[in-house]
Amino acid sequence: MAFGAMQDWSMRISHVIDHAAREASGREIVTHWADGTETRTDWAGIHLDAQKMAQALLALGLTKGDRGASLAMNHSRHLVSWFGVAGMGGVLHTCNPRLFEDQLEYIVNHAEDKVMIYDAAFQPIIDKMRDKWPTVEHYICFDSGEHTTSFEDWIGEQDGEFDWVEGDERDPCMICYTSGTTGNPKGVQYEHRSPLLHAMAGLQTSAFNFSGSSVMLPVVPMFHAASWGLPYSGAMAGIKFVFSAVNDPAGLCDLMDREGVTDSAGVPTVWLATFQYCDAEGKDLPKLKSATIGGSAAPRFMIERLMKNGTRVQHAWGMTETSPIGTVGGPTANWDELTFEEKVEKTMKQGRPIFGVELRTVDLDDRSTVLPRDGEASGALQIRGPWIIKRYFKAEEDATDADGWFDTGDVAILHPDGTMQITDRTKDVIKSGGEWISSVELENAAVGHPAVAEAACIGMPHPKWDERPVLFVVRKEGVDCSGEEVVNFLSDKVAKWWLPERWSFIDEVPLTGTGKYDKKVLRKRYADGELSVENLSG
Repeated sequence: MAFGAMQDWSMRISHVIDHAAREASGREIVTHWADGTETRTDWAGIHLDAQKMAQALLALGLTKGDRGASLAMNHSRHLVSWFGVAGMGGVLHTCNPRLFEDQLEYIVNHAEDKVMIYDAAFQPIIDKMRDKWPTVEHYICFDSGEHTTSFEDWIGEQDGEFDWVEGDERDPCMICYTSGTTGNPKGVQYEHRSPLLHAMAGLQTSAFNFSGSSVMLPVVPMFHAASWGLPYSGAMAGIKFVFSAVNDPAGLCDLMDREGVTDSAGVPTVWLATFQYCDAEGKDLPKLKSATIGGSAAPRFMIERLMKNGTRVQHAWGMTETSPIGTVGGPTANWDELTFEEKVEKTMKQGRPIFGVELRTVDLDDRSTVLPRDGEASGALQIRGPWIIKRYFKAEEDATDADGWFDTGDVAILHPDGTMQITDRTKDVIKSGGEWISSVELENAAVGHPAVAEAACIGMPHPKWDERPVLFVVRKEGVDCSGEEVVNFLSDKVAKWWLPERWSFIDEVPLTGTGKYDKKVLRKRYADGELSVENLSG
């Protein structure tokens, strides 16, 4: 005999958009398009268009489990696709337009996408790749009907009278591919259950801390790591979204001011560009309540400036394989007791795990040895939880060990209070004379120099020490500095034996398709002798 039970409620993404339409129907969704025009809709409109899109996909012949691709930036119609594809039982494949052509060819063919919905700005990519994507049967353009059917005309043929396709909560609903820094990109397939749990966790006060009054402008692209789960968590909270299909700092700052934006999220390069624009124009930074920074470590000066602007800075860490939230830097229990400098120091670390995530570090040379959470031991970072990858798409083996731990490829320190501090990537950490050097810490220290705009560090072979760091520096516009000046600046900020003997001043740091430093390109250019290198040791 059963004495009590809870209702059987399948955790499917359709419930999220149903909730937003029911409880926040009139909350605005604003889009600034690439051509300078703006459109406005609301959650009720997103819900109706998603239903129409689901009908339109079924009319094209797509069935449950089929994959439909998007090649698009941030806008309301892209948001519609997140719910429309899942709502007809399909799988949305958000393609990164910044990938190389061979990578785009690989991921679309590997995913076996049947429809491609894209921004007009990416028509040149479509024209180049169309013959290389044999599985794609239909092309729809989000914002133009010049070359194919427009999205609005396509869904406009439907009435929106549609019941979401039912199914198991472990059915797939979205797939994102890694940037493929080594080998082909890998597909990470999310299930209805996993992004729903991830979005709920993201609403914790220690994470995005959304409420109905929040106004979010996500600069992180919707094609990158599931946009950090923001479309789902934003729908759950019924927030106002402000989207921009272009990410120039002038336009973003204007939107933030006009639309009353309270929250934003992006990689450090976004905030750097914002600083440069505001300084050049003599403008104040936008008055944001919260800025989430992820993708790579933010330097101290960036965190300090945002905090002095009255903005809560949330350093976050995650990856495509973690949906992506792993840790977020919300205020700790003793936050109000800390000095400003102590707050900056804590914020520079990558935050603490939100509920649902477990972390540990293991010895770099012996992965069977679990390291203590003492704030000193540095090791390979591993993670597990309900929105963490178990197996890559179409892979024959799990990506985790027998206990469910996934090796992130990061090197980190875990502190006693749960704070996690990324010190490097396992492939970028530099072993010199038997000791480890953090390339990330060197980069962040170098960017603190008033003449340095960006810095990237790699380890290169050395006849005596196995490896030594080489630093690549981008000077700020109109400001000069020498290698001697930078090394002197670093001399009291890092260990003496960390100080690089070789430097190269470059015009820009090469970036990957996801906006991270492409160190394999730097290594090749250095090895090929393409760069002018200054040797401070003589």
